Amino acid sequence: MNEKDNPLLPLMDFELLKRLVVGIGEVSEITGIPTRKIRYWEEKGIIQSEKEGEGATRRYNYLNVKKILLIQEMVEEGFTLDAAAKKVEKRMEILNEAFRKLANSFPNEES
Repeated sequence: MNEKDNPLLPLMDFELLKRLVVGIGEVSEITGIPTRKIRYWEEKGIIQSEKEGEGATRRYNYLNVKKILLIQEMVEEGFTLDAAAKKVEKRMEILNEAFRKLANSFPNEES
């Protein structure tokens, strides 16, 4: 099955998602959200970058890019930034717990 047949295929490529870490400029370009706003959200503790040292470019993993997109969508729908961030954080916790349970339901391949 190719990406044309299933547009969600990249979302199921877990190896790709683990490696997906992009700079703040790329996040801004991909999401349409100004870098200034992304930095502000990070300063507020809403998202976290993966900095490699002082003065290094901010880099964001797949989960933080997802959070950025969800928060922006909710802000555009009328949520305050704080309310959107809380709702997205709760949603991410629920998804994480569901996927943790799902992962634990599979037999251990090393056994």
